Amino acid sequence: MILASSLLVLGLIVLIFGANYMVEGASALAKKFNISNLAIGLTIVAFGTSAPELVVNTFAAADGYSDIVFGNVIGSNNFNLFIILGITGLITPLAVQSSTAWKEIPISLLAVIILYMMVNDQVIFTEQPSILSTLDGFLLLLCFLAFLFYVYKQLKSDEEVIEDDNVQLLSPLKTTLFIIGGLIGLVWGGQLVVNNAIEIAESMGISQKIIGLTVVAAGTSLPELATSVVAAAKKNADIAVGNIIGSNIFNIFLILSAASLIKPIDFNLNFNQDLYILAGGTIFLLLAMFTGKRKRLDRWEALILLLAYLGYTTYLVMQEL
Repeated sequence: MILASSLLVLGLIVLIFGANYMVEGASALAKKFNISNLAIGLTIVAFGTSAPELVVNTFAAADGYSDIVFGNVIGSNNFNLFIILGITGLITPLAVQSSTAWKEIPISLLAVIILYMMVNDQVIFTEQPSILSTLDGFLLLLCFLAFLFYVYKQLKSDEEVIEDDNVQLLSPLKTTLFIIGGLIGLVWGGQLVVNNAIEIAESMGISQKIIGLTVVAAGTSLPELATSVVAAAKKNADIAVGNIIGSNIFNIFLILSAASLIKPIDFNLNFNQDLYILAGGTIFLLLAMFTGKRKRLDRWEALILLLAYLGYTTYLVMQEL
């Protein structure tokens, strides 16, 4: 038990450092080829901060741990929305661009609705067990490609190229080592997290669902937390909010797509309540953009998000006891 807990923590640390090195190396590579700061943030950094979820879910799907797969994605999205935006919104009110309020947040809500329909369609129409099928995974992948096209169109319409002094140019050798080393760290860390989370759950009699929704989800969301907190401290609300919304969209459209293309994933209907929480939180964020000062998450609204998550997590744990 102690060994498994230590290895779980080690896996989370390796995941975080792996994601950090991969992002830094990939960003330097993009900068070398004169790709804009906006493009780096919307693509490479977004992929990098979602990489822990991708790796953890790839191993979990291959081993048949379906509750870890859904628990990690849904739990990570809830953690991103309620905890990370709650913390960053308390640091500074988060004012965003019109496109975030009118487009990106509604897209993230649409992603939740699409996922809900996919995992509940068989129960609703055929009364068969719920799964995220290979066909569903393919459709999610198409949604992800459509989102990338939307991002591309946004970049094409943005004529101003903003240079990012925080991205350092690295030597070709160092860039290669950072990318390869980061990927190795992600793979190794992902294996440690999945294997030891399962062992802890079994030894304590705690369900894989709770482990996935809490420990694994929070651990794999640490890159998003670090990115958004630093961005909020620097008064860069677009990165703080955009990082979270983009990551939530990636997690559903890309991460679950990859997992279900490996193997169809059984869906535990108990996760529906977590999807309701995610949808409710996203709707609250959308409404927050049009209450108080428009297109801004105020501190009191961020506090509501934070307290709501803490209350819901306490409720989940009490159900297990």
